Amino acid sequence: MSQSKTKITLVDCPTCAKKSPFTPDNKWRPFCSQRCKLIDLGEWASEGYQIPAEPDIEEFSIGDTPEEMPYTKH
Repeated sequence: MSQSKTKITLVDCPTCAKKSPFTPDNKWRPFCSQRCKLIDLGEWASEGYQIPAEPDIEEFSIGDTPEEMPYTKH
């Protein structure tokens, strides 16, 4: 009889880097535990994960044209 061996893929937990099985049996995948998954969720919720970028001047504009701004001289 031949036994089929299924190769289990191990991945690094994004939070603690511990090896974790990436299988349907691991309900926290790709994390190693519920704790690591909640730590990651907390980072997202507190905006701990951000992509650095230069601010765009349009993000600071209120959308008024110079004529519509009450404090400018026409």
